[in-house]
Amino acid sequence: MRAGFRASPRIIGRVLLVLFAVQVALVTLFSVVDPPTDYYMFSQSRLPGGVRQEWVPLSRISPDMARAAVAAEDANFCLHWGFDMQAIRKVIDSGGRRLRGASTISQQVAKNVFLWPARSWLRKALEAETTLLIELIWSKRRIIEVYLNMAEMGRGIFGVEAAARSYFRIGADALTLDQAARLAAILPDPKDRSPVRPSAAMRKRARAIMDGARTIARDGRDSCFQVLKNT
Repeated sequence: MRAGFRASPRIIGRVLLVLFAVQVALVTLFSVVDPPTDYYMFSQSRLPGGVRQEWVPLSRISPDMARAAVAAEDANFCLHWGFDMQAIRKVIDSGGRRLRGASTISQQVAKNVFLWPARSWLRKALEAETTLLIELIWSKRRIIEVYLNMAEMGRGIFGVEAAARSYFRIGADALTLDQAARLAAILPDPKDRSPVRPSAAMRKRARAIMDGARTIARDGRDSCFQVLKNT
């Protein structure tokens, strides 16, 4: 019994080491291979109607869409290493009431692609660890590319290409800043918001996102993910 007890920590350590190695391998794999699905998308695919998603590289997504998503979800995306400490401090100072904006795009990718949606301390710890791995192994361009291709943008609609075709009948590369801003404005609640029939509050939100996207372009906060066109 005593020998078995002494062996248990070693076994647990080895199991944890194997799990970490698998996690690193998956993060590394998805730095070059497009994730086929995630937990939530898979669960939605089993419902009537299934899901619509078409993967496109960042070079085939309007730069305005990338800027609008960053302006809406994570304005300091190019400046942080996965965690926006300024936004976190605002949440702490507000007593936890201001939650919007505290979760970076990197954290959302870690949660959506690699983890499960239920809230728990274990999930949050794994989210933090996975976020650090993603920031270490992936480029910022890859992070925003995966985010834009896997974000839920309507009932059964995942990714900006499917969203652009469903709502505007165009490809993601043809989105205007106004259209991109309206798509970004539905991200907090994509099932109950529509970019083609926006409420007054959503139109106001879209205008703010447009202003934010223009500011990001002017001050260079899109430098880590902007698509450089050949001249």
